[in-house]
Amino acid sequence: MTSPLSRRSFLGLSGAVGLTATLAACGGGTKIGADGGAPASAAPTFSGGEYNGPKVTLEFWNGFTGGDGPHFRAMLEEFNKQYAGRIEVRNVTRRWEDLYPALPTAIAANKGPDVAVIHIDWIGTFAARSVLTPLDDVVSALKISDADFIPAIWNAGVYDGKRYAVPLDVHCLGDYWNAAHLDKIGLKDAPKDKASYEDALAELAKAGVAQPFWMPNKWPAHLMFMSLLWQNGGELYSQDGAKALWGGAEGEQALAWMIEQIDKGRSPAKVAIDSQYAAFKNDKTSFTWDGIWQINDLKTNAPSLKWGLSSVPAIGATPAVWSSSHNFVMTAQAAKDADKVQAAKFFIDHISRQSTEWAKAGMIPARNSVRQDPSIADLPQIKLAENPDVFRFLPALPGVGDVQSKALELAVAKAVLKQSSPADALKEGVKTADQLLADNKRKYGR
Repeated sequence: MTSPLSRRSFLGLSGAVGLTATLAACGGGTKIGADGGAPASAAPTFSGGEYNGPKVTLEFWNGFTGGDGPHFRAMLEEFNKQYAGRIEVRNVTRRWEDLYPALPTAIAANKGPDVAVIHIDWIGTFAARSVLTPLDDVVSALKISDADFIPAIWNAGVYDGKRYAVPLDVHCLGDYWNAAHLDKIGLKDAPKDKASYEDALAELAKAGVAQPFWMPNKWPAHLMFMSLLWQNGGELYSQDGAKALWGGAEGEQALAWMIEQIDKGRSPAKVAIDSQYAAFKNDKTSFTWDGIWQINDLKTNAPSLKWGLSSVPAIGATPAVWSSSHNFVMTAQAAKDADKVQAAKFFIDHISRQSTEWAKAGMIPARNSVRQDPSIADLPQIKLAENPDVFRFLPALPGVGDVQSKALELAVAKAVLKQSSPADALKEGVKTADQLLADNKRKYGR
């Protein structure tokens, strides 16, 4: 997944634009329940244990169209084999940007999935319209809690006091580094703090790597900005979802450091989209911050490149990194059938527990027990979870994807391209964001 579109699709972001209006229209300003009117929370309670009812077929939607697909299909095939005669899971794989707009309409027509995997930042949007069914009874019956998961990702699955998701993984930005370049300056790993990182960049320039850290203005520039914002002590949005908070001094500090890489000659100006990653793959630059989904691409398509992966350095005072997560959800469609409810919830828990195969797709398992399995200990992404407190997530605000794409991303791009000063770009972006947040409150009845 190396193109900008495919990586946005991987995270499910490109379907954000315009979907809030679709959902509002689909809901008609009211809850979309299991039968088109009743709230989804009326679903039968999960009893726990293995599923022993009559055979059920579960429709399952996901967006694993890339290199992650074969790993997930292997997990599903094993499940269907083990529970043949009781549960059959029919797999439907669609591109994320197609899946998200289709999901609420299909469920309202009873032609959608019973179970799905969605990104964490979509939970609030779909939960607000009761497209999803709460899963509080699952965690209660199985006695699972934040002690079984990375706490931040566990907490991110709650919307309006109810749990709607069971996390499968965490995926985050990482700091990819060229081992041969670092060897020139006597380093065996990437520096961890601002002073050491900047010293390394200066030494690399002296050693012949003219531009060791290319700075993008588009993807994944906004993910870098959010990481630096959090590192500087900032927050994205107010707790009530009414105000954007990324336009203050912390945001300006984040953008200033990004622009400084260009001003000091460590990066070309106006880096074309995806060029920073291509430069890294082609041995032209020493560091690049990108998602852990690039691990398998580098293994497959850059076999001669010697590289390593470390946590994003603490440029600010507090280590923090943008993160997201794939999460299992049960839909309002499944809530119509008591047997499907039991089977779907059993399936969600089972696959969550058996996700070592998923780690081979380049993901960090969300369950502590899976992440600690010795069979995956040497995978490069596992060490990024040594300090899970660094993971930060978008809040569960309905329609947050629109705010990100129409305000925050544009502000970051304008500043890095020097079309506006950081302060002016952020001021303009926050004004747009606040308008969108107000619109979303009206659309979603919050």
